Amino acid sequence: MTAVVETPAQRQMDLLRFATAGSVDDGKSTLIGRLLYDSKAIFTDQLEAVEATSRSRGDEYTNLALLTDGLRAEREQGITIDVAYRYFATPRRKFIIADTPGHIQYTRNMVTGASTADLALILVDARKGLVEQSRRHAFLCSLLRVPHLVLCVNKMDLVDYSQEVFERIADEFTSFAAKLEAPDLTVIPISALHGDNLVSRSENMPWYEGPSLLHHLEHVHIASDRNLVDVRFPVQYVIRPQSTTVADYRGYAGQVASGVLKPGDEVMVLPSGFTTKITHIETADGPLREAYPPMSVTIRLADEIDIARGDMICRPNNAPAVAQDIEAMICWMDETRPLTVGGKYSIKHTTRSARTVVRGLQYRLDVNTLHRDESATSLALNEIGRVKLRTTVPLLADEYRRNRTTGGFIIIDEATNRTVGAGMIIEAG
Repeated sequence: MTAVVETPAQRQMDLLRFATAGSVDDGKSTLIGRLLYDSKAIFTDQLEAVEATSRSRGDEYTNLALLTDGLRAEREQGITIDVAYRYFATPRRKFIIADTPGHIQYTRNMVTGASTADLALILVDARKGLVEQSRRHAFLCSLLRVPHLVLCVNKMDLVDYSQEVFERIADEFTSFAAKLEAPDLTVIPISALHGDNLVSRSENMPWYEGPSLLHHLEHVHIASDRNLVDVRFPVQYVIRPQSTTVADYRGYAGQVASGVLKPGDEVMVLPSGFTTKITHIETADGPLREAYPPMSVTIRLADEIDIARGDMICRPNNAPAVAQDIEAMICWMDETRPLTVGGKYSIKHTTRSARTVVRGLQYRLDVNTLHRDESATSLALNEIGRVKLRTTVPLLADEYRRNRTTGGFIIIDEATNRTVGAGMIIEAG
C-alpha cells in the first residue's frame, strides 16, 4: 500500500503574498528594506554593498531602500519603476513582496504586482496625508479584489509621533475605503526609516495599542480568502508516458484554481460536458488525499475522455460559464497603440488561448474621481475601462469577484506577442 504524502499543502498555505503601494517618496522601498533587514533576510555582502552605495551617494545613513530599487535608473532617479519581488520568511510564515511603483505612469506595474496579492500595504506620508495616489491605489486594490488592506502612516517621526495627525489620516482613509469593496482594513502608524512599529511595538507611540506591522502580516488570516467551494481545475498538460510499463497511464496536470478535489469525487469536463470520477491525485512527492488552491497536482480519471490543454475539470452542478461574449474591466498596458473598438488580439485565460475582438467600449474610468466617461472611444496606456469582447472559442469563466483565477485574463498583441492588457471579467455569457 502506497503511503500518503501531504507535504506540499502546508508549505503553500503558510505563504502570504503582499504588495506595497503608495505615492512617490512615501517610503515603500525603505519599508521593505527595513523588513528584510530586521527579519535577517539579507546576506552580509548585500548589506555591505548597500552601505558602500549609501556612502558614495553622500547619505548619512544606510539607505535600505537600495535593497529593492535594483534598477540603475531607479537608483539614479530615486524612484521605483519596475515591480521588484522579494522573499523573506519568519518562523510563522513565508512572504513574497511585490514592491510596486508609485508614479501614475506605472499604473500597469501596480496592477501586475497586486493582481496575485493576498494583502496590500498602502503607504502615506504623515506630513502630506492622503493624496491622489493614495486613493488611486486603494481603488485599484479594490478593483483587483485584494482581500486585506493595511494603511501604513509612514514618517511619523517627522510629525513628532502625533496621535492627532495619525487619527486624522486614518479617519479620512476609512471613510474613503467605505465607498470601495475593502472587506478588511487595518491602519498602523510607522517610521520605516527608524523601524517604529515594524517588527515590534514602538515606545515613541504609547498611544497606539494595535499590533506591529510584522505581527499583523504573520497573523492575518488568509486561508478563508481562497474559494474552496467552486471546483475549478484548468488542465495545463496531458501526461502520457512513453514507457511500456505504464502504457495505460493518462494524467492531467495543472494548478487548482479553486475548490477541493478528492479521489472518488464526481467531476465534469468542460467544454465537452462528459462526467467521470477522480481515481487518483498525485504530486512528485506521491499521492494525496485532497488538493486545493494553489496546489499543482496531476489528476487521473476513471474514464478515458478526450481532454486537452485549456479544458477544465469542475463539478457537474457547479460549472463556470461557457461563453464567447464577455464584459470586463481592462487596464491597458501598451504605450504604442491604444485599445480601440474593432481591435483584434489574442487572449490568454487560465490555460486556454483564443483570439478576440473588441465589440464595444462602454466607458473609461477615472480612477482618481471614479467618474465614468461614456463618450470614450479608446483606452491609452494605464487607462482602465469597461469593454465587451467576443472570442473565437468559448472561455470557461467566472466573475472576477467570485474567482480571481478564472475571472482574470491577459490580452496579447498578435504582431509583437507583447502583453498589452489585463482584464477582470464582470459578466460572461
